[in-house]
Amino acid sequence: MVRPMPDRLDDWFIREILVHEEALMHYLVRNGARGDDPADLRQEVYARIYEAAGKARPLQPRAFLFTTARHLLTDRLRRSKVVSIEPVGDFEPLHVLVDEVSPERWCGGRQVLKRLAEAFDRLPDRCREVVWLRRVQHLSQREVAQQLGISEKTVEKHIAKGMRLMADHFHGGDGAVRVPSAADAATTADGRRRAD
Repeated sequence: MVRPMPDRLDDWFIREILVHEEALMHYLVRNGARGDDPADLRQEVYARIYEAAGKARPLQPRAFLFTTARHLLTDRLRRSKVVSIEPVGDFEPLHVLVDEVSPERWCGGRQVLKRLAEAFDRLPDRCREVVWLRRVQHLSQREVAQQLGISEKTVEKHIAKGMRLMADHFHGGDGAVRVPSAADAATTADGRRRAD
């Protein structure tokens, strides 16, 4: 059961959700979030709630907030058990016979990396910068926002857009849609450079 939406979503969000920020952070830390992770989790919880409340406002906002946080923590825990990739610097102690990798497999891996690099290079400039800082440099969402002078919500949007565009290119083949760059915008439809 949901109540009608007479007030603005932002006002509702501030009044009903943001007032519980301190309790939410304690809940996240108490349930295993450490370092910069609680802030990132909090932002993800807020994004999920904001999106859901845009469709229909929950009757019990505080309960909805903590239920959403619990589901997010459960999802993260489940994912961490499914995929655990640890970087390894020295293969010798692992007795890995790297020489036994077939040439086909080796070339296939290089082709995948090449396609991934191409997909990354096709991202719009700001989006590429955000994805690099967040996913490669492993900066927190807050650190990326501060370094680039943008909001954390904008960082979230750039990450989502970047991942979507890269997946489209990577899985769409060579015919994937390319996001036009500033240089492309200066070119007319018939291929000539536009006079500025």
